[in-house]
Amino acid sequence: MKRRDFMKSTLGGALGASLSGVPLAALAGTATTHIESEDINSRSSLKDDYDLHFLAVGDWGRNGADHQVQVAQQMGRWASENPNDFIISTGDNFYPSGVVSEHDPLWHYSFENIYTDFSLQWDWYPILGNHDYKSDPDAQVRYSNISRRWKMPARYYSKTFKLREGAEVLMAFIDTNPLIPEFYQNKEYGPHVTGQQPEKQLVWLDNLLATSNATWKIVVGHHPIYTAGPRTENYDTLAVRKVLEPILEKHKIPLYLSGHEHSMQHLKVANKSFHQLISGSGSEITPVKQGLPYSKFEASTYGFMYFAVKADLLRVLCIDHEGKIVYNTTITPQA
Repeated sequence: MKRRDFMKSTLGGALGASLSGVPLAALAGTATTHIESEDINSRSSLKDDYDLHFLAVGDWGRNGADHQVQVAQQMGRWASENPNDFIISTGDNFYPSGVVSEHDPLWHYSFENIYTDFSLQWDWYPILGNHDYKSDPDAQVRYSNISRRWKMPARYYSKTFKLREGAEVLMAFIDTNPLIPEFYQNKEYGPHVTGQQPEKQLVWLDNLLATSNATWKIVVGHHPIYTAGPRTENYDTLAVRKVLEPILEKHKIPLYLSGHEHSMQHLKVANKSFHQLISGSGSEITPVKQGLPYSKFEASTYGFMYFAVKADLLRVLCIDHEGKIVYNTTITPQA
């Protein structure tokens, strides 16, 4: 036997003999320390009065062009300096025409190599935008089997998050594309909305909201119901409003979050239960309209939104590509 193997064998035998018959409790001693890896992580010190935190960015996939990189950098910086649990993508994840498969190079050029900060390696919950429908939308579902952080189990799905003292946040991530009748005749969108059975999705959403006891119920879809952007009275806005607004009103949903308009907006129509938030300026911006009676904030500015949630309050920040907070507001569960 080699000397090294002999020493290991002898040491192991001696240690085993010395411990035999000794109760494990005696080994622990009188002082007990319980430390998990999360407790010594520097991010554990990033705490505030809120229980749940997340970023929302939309309309971003341009290979880093048109301020996508700058917005991504500020997202990473913000999530490094503030508590954050996950990221929501409000759709149009890949321009100009989605991805052709889960192995499309755009996954690297527009996503993996752009959102590189360690603080952005947490879970991403995406939805599909109209540009994502120009190729294979289900490729984005399948990418969930490849990426650890891309969490898209289906074209529409839900997720429940826990708050303190038994409170919950229910998020319904929906697919608004099949809700637009004009898409079925469109040569690019048509092949991928055909057979989607939009009425089935609406029944699913209605039942989900009806049966949940969550303190917060939030719906996330790509197309806005109201907007202060160029699509104020566009066919897609009106189509989604027609079928979705009655469900939100029926269940008194406090927040509908969308993208599609390349700006950041906070809208609240009088006598409607829900606030409309638009985060669609992850890259490229389009004009906004001033002076609309239901607009609380509108900015044609590159950026993203940050949300902090507790049982009785939701805080929203709009942060631009330079890291400036350009808007700050709060919303209550019952609007």
